[in-house]
Amino acid sequence: MPDYRIRAATLDQVDVDALVHHRIAMFTDMGTPMDADAVAIAFRRWVTRMLPAGTFRGWLIEGPSGEIVAGGSIAILPWPPGPAMAGDTLAFVYNVYTEPAHRRRGLARMVMETIHAWCLEAGITTAALNSSADGQPLYESLGYRVRTNPMMMVLLEVGGKGLEAGG
Repeated sequence: MPDYRIRAATLDQVDVDALVHHRIAMFTDMGTPMDADAVAIAFRRWVTRMLPAGTFRGWLIEGPSGEIVAGGSIAILPWPPGPAMAGDTLAFVYNVYTEPAHRRRGLARMVMETIHAWCLEAGITTAALNSSADGQPLYESLGYRVRTNPMMMVLLEVGGKGLEAGG
């Protein structure tokens, strides 16, 4: 794709703003209820801690005019070996997002292929993700499969009161 260039995200304010925007826009497009301001503040704080720590990696695609039009991220997690994977590290993919005016041009595939190449170079052989209905065909074409044992989640509050959790 000669009009588009992918690069690693940095702590530059433009990059962090784009990563936060992608997270909020992804949940908004999926119709996920949230307090967007609270999520944006918390995610911005998280990115600025985890990117230098090496447990977060992001990639951004710049369009023909240099504007950021797409991106995706991974959290690099220690993960115990088990029946589904023999390795000890999992790349959890999230925030794969393309601005509406740039969709259907293969940008999400470019992000995913870049993530996969980086993971293999880093010795990470397993990746996982949660998919929207729109994204599922792309991920399946890349080899992802829906598991029969879905992850369950609970948010724990001080005092032991649990809440239903979303993404």
